[in-house]
Amino acid sequence: MTNSRDPRRNRLLAALPPLEQERIFPRLQRVPMPLGKVLCESGDVLRHVYFPTDCIVSLLHVMENGASAEIAVVGNDGIIGIALFMGGETMPSRAVVQSAGHAYRLAGQQLKEEFHRNGQTQLLLLRYTQALITQMAQTAVCNRHHSVDQQLCRWLLLSLDRLSSNQLDMTQELIANMLGARREGVTEAAGKLQKLGVIRYARGHITVLDRERLEQLCCECYGVVRTETDRLQL
Repeated sequence: MTNSRDPRRNRLLAALPPLEQERIFPRLQRVPMPLGKVLCESGDVLRHVYFPTDCIVSLLHVMENGASAEIAVVGNDGIIGIALFMGGETMPSRAVVQSAGHAYRLAGQQLKEEFHRNGQTQLLLLRYTQALITQMAQTAVCNRHHSVDQQLCRWLLLSLDRLSSNQLDMTQELIANMLGARREGVTEAAGKLQKLGVIRYARGHITVLDRERLEQLCCECYGVVRTETDRLQL
């Protein structure tokens, strides 16, 4: 599982029974996921799905005036493209790489064929979709009722859960776009965490020094999402 080219670094792919892995793995294509790459825009017809291994993808809702806010993050816990097997065929949001790395790409038709076998793949994908819906709902609540400080803590923790290290490369401007907040607010929030010794931030590079303290400073939203993900064993 330490091999960077092992599809099983994605938890959904790792959870598949051997027979389903034998059918799916030969069809996977490992692709680079550079920072800022847009995998699809809202309304795009899906041709492929992506299983991240060591990257993170943000799902963003984009307004007519260009403003955006993140509604969920997907990493090695999941898949980009649930609309394809849920019957919608088109993405309701923009998917953009927030942390660079790699993913495995699979043709949409091949995933649908596997999904409609009514086997373990279907069960895993449906459980993951439930966890993703929980994350989206909790993000909406958090953005409405909690401070930028708490939102930043939640965002950092969700990102860390989907990476193999305690480091992220992300400018404050991009974080502000993700949270739908003003850059000045994110700068102030990051400064508070740095003064407390929770993070170290320099030139777009964030290192989390004290995860336990970060969890204490966070609102309950992170815990709700984490509990649901753990309950579904994803």
